[in-house]
Amino acid sequence: MAISSGIFSTFLSTETVPLLKFPSLTSTSPLRFLAAPPANPRMVRSTVVTCATASTGNRAPRGIMKPRRVSPEMADFVGAPEVSRTQALKLIWAHIKEHNLQDPSNKKNIICDEKLKKIFAGKDQVGFLEIAGLISPHFLK
Repeated sequence: MAISSGIFSTFLSTETVPLLKFPSLTSTSPLRFLAAPPANPRMVRSTVVTCATASTGNRAPRGIMKPRRVSPEMADFVGAPEVSRTQALKLIWAHIKEHNLQDPSNKKNIICDEKLKKIFAGKDQVGFLEIAGLISPHFLK
């Protein structure tokens, strides 16, 4: 019983304790290994969430991470017939940064070149929040 309470208190503490330092069953004072609870309870929650998400490592991509067939215009832009939404957005932003297409006076606006006009419904200028909505029709079901 002394070992499990020592492990539990160490899990909740802000200090790290090597595994070899846990009390043995023959320990005379198991309470000396108990640590004070963390000052910030959020530290415990973030540790638990981090541990839980780490265990789901090798499942198939879903949602916006799943590669989907795209329209011919988008396929010309990204160079592949299938791409995930996240990868498409990365490629679009890389193109914007590479060709310096952000409006210098208002960085929230993107000035479209000929390549982007094909994807963004022929608009000359779009806001960066509009990009996700403008690429949606290019992902086929």
